Amino acid sequence: MDGLPPNFPSRIASGLQHTLKAPIGCVGVGLHSGERVSLTLHPAPVGHGIVFRRSDLGRDIPARFDHVADARLATTLALPGEASIRVSTVEHLMAALSGLGVDNALVSVDGPELPILDGSSAPFVFLIDCAGIVEQDVPRNRIEICRPVRVADGEGFAELRPVSPRAGSRGTTLASGLDMSLSIDFAAAAIGRQAISLRLSPDSFRRDLAAARTFGLAEEIAALHAAGLARGGSLGNAVVVDQDRVLNPGGLRMEREFARHKLLDAVGDLALAGVAITGRFVAHRPGHALNNRLLCALFADQAAWRPTTGAPVQAAA
Repeated sequence: MDGLPPNFPSRIASGLQHTLKAPIGCVGVGLHSGERVSLTLHPAPVGHGIVFRRSDLGRDIPARFDHVADARLATTLALPGEASIRVSTVEHLMAALSGLGVDNALVSVDGPELPILDGSSAPFVFLIDCAGIVEQDVPRNRIEICRPVRVADGEGFAELRPVSPRAGSRGTTLASGLDMSLSIDFAAAAIGRQAISLRLSPDSFRRDLAAARTFGLAEEIAALHAAGLARGGSLGNAVVVDQDRVLNPGGLRMEREFARHKLLDAVGDLALAGVAITGRFVAHRPGHALNNRLLCALFADQAAWRPTTGAPVQAAA
């Protein structure tokens, strides 16, 4: 089971694995490369995990936190020791797959970057819905957070914490799943301070996160272009902010769209754990690099997590 973190035991039971019912694809442009790229999502067998296939190179890259080669402006995966075998801007698709509960899929792409589409996960959710999701006959791989793990960078931090047992009609149980809380703070008045909290599920992902678009500051765009980046960016696939103004003619799609997109990114980055997480994610001013550092710190500390079957936690006497 190559998609699992190091030292992770196999066959962890907590719900069943899922894959796509049929292949489906799309064509778009890369946000940073500006190049046309074709992507196809394929069903995959149990235990396969999410794997990216560079169809132009004939090489596969497992979607794992320890394959992250760059996380400055997007999450880029590469094969260890082979930096040229890479695929970038995977976070929006990873968020859609994770948010909808797809455990196994082969993602075929004919270039080094996924298409940005409209800058959110909504087009990928549409593709997944069109393909359909089917249940597989093997339990999901899941871990439970046992003690807090925290990483920080300046004023920003990201943390995974244990969840508290929940009271139910049959006693106290540990509800499987990930609670998420995130806040941001930008000097640009159009963004400012925003926060969002939710319990991740297919319903909450669709309703609260999927349509939130990536965003950038107008004063940074010239520097990105000078560095050969954001060549495929436009007001059709990103929200652009100039101090107190949103430059997109249609404005924002939803309240607190900026915080929602940051949480969407976190869902995609945490999906690189390769397993479902039972715990609580709390972050302030996170980014792709901080999210990846959090997973690296988590799996480096084997006392911070344990495999779980979702069995009841004993009620207090």
